[in-house]
Amino acid sequence: MAGNDVFFVLMGAIMVLAMHAGFAFLEVGTVRKKNQVNALVKIMVDFAGSTMAYFFIGYAVAYGMGFLVGAPIISGDTGEGYAPQGYDLVKFFFLLTFAAAIPAIISGGIAERASFYPQLAATVVLVALVYPFFEGMVWNGNFGFQDFMETNFGAPFNDFAGSIVVHAMGGWIALAAVIMLGARSGRYRTDGSLQAMPPSSIPWLALGAWILSVGWFGFNVMSAQNVEGLTGLVAVNSLMAMVGGILAALVVSKNDPGFVHNGALAGLVAVCAGSNVMHPVGAAVTGAMAGALFVWGFNQCQNKWKIDDVLGVWPLHGMCGLLGGIMCGVFGLEALGGMGGVTFISQLVGSLIGVAFALAGGFIVYGGLKATVGIRLTEEEEFQGADLSIHRISANPEDGVQLR
Repeated sequence: MAGNDVFFVLMGAIMVLAMHAGFAFLEVGTVRKKNQVNALVKIMVDFAGSTMAYFFIGYAVAYGMGFLVGAPIISGDTGEGYAPQGYDLVKFFFLLTFAAAIPAIISGGIAERASFYPQLAATVVLVALVYPFFEGMVWNGNFGFQDFMETNFGAPFNDFAGSIVVHAMGGWIALAAVIMLGARSGRYRTDGSLQAMPPSSIPWLALGAWILSVGWFGFNVMSAQNVEGLTGLVAVNSLMAMVGGILAALVVSKNDPGFVHNGALAGLVAVCAGSNVMHPVGAAVTGAMAGALFVWGFNQCQNKWKIDDVLGVWPLHGMCGLLGGIMCGVFGLEALGGMGGVTFISQLVGSLIGVAFALAGGFIVYGGLKATVGIRLTEEEEFQGADLSIHRISANPEDGVQLR
């Protein structure tokens, strides 16, 4: 069975790795053309930085296991605390792709005006220390967190695939970063009204949403982390939440293509926590609630609260992740057709702890960087666009060359 588990988790890791292309193209399609190259480079470099941070520090913080010993040991050949056939290595790979989703989520919120290297520094700190600290509490029971939840609230905090641990964490850290950065230049007129900055490419946006949606079935289903724990319930719940999110966003947004495609993601974000315990009908309702919440939250951010979150990552991952963590304690109950083993109060308290931890971490990391090295492009660099200001090339370089 060891070989089957290694292959199973490896396939999950590859599927979630592919989701990072989805993050990239979703951002490419949403930002203006002068920032498309920056979106692509940020996601790739942040993944590389995340890998180093998680390999050398973060995984040990979360799970108490490091890999700075001989290859025969970490591959499990010697029986010295590591699982056979390199299972612990592919588990690291799988969980790394989750950890690297934190900066990928944040990237969409701070797009078009964030400095490149300070963001890379934030990525390293978040993935090495902030994210794995809370990850270990929930998924490894560190500091007696799950024992405390069960003793005081009737059940452990259930977050099967990361509505709170990954998505709410990324979304609420992003809120802190967006607040610290401020709005894009020209986003709001002097009278406070919104200046339109439409997406650069709906097809790229749609491609990103589709890549993410497909990869999400690896994200959720393979969170079992072994073949024996695999269940089709997680797959169907993910499917039902996704389509629930699409249909709700379709109706609430009055057929806006950006909202429709993000509606799928909102439903998937929300179902992560309870995908192993909900009934498919409950998953569909949760997804629909998330799709509607995303449309409302995005409009409130941009129009009412003047929070210039470019891709709407706080409404999508932060708000919908929080909703999913709480709804696990509703639709996971046996009385509503769920598998049981959860309580509403445990899900509420655990979700709110995650949000508070993310906000504190976000303000500390981005506040510290802002006070020391700065986190924003200059006004001139922002006007020129991050592509030319940072990378010295546009998304379509040939367009700038006059052929004779």
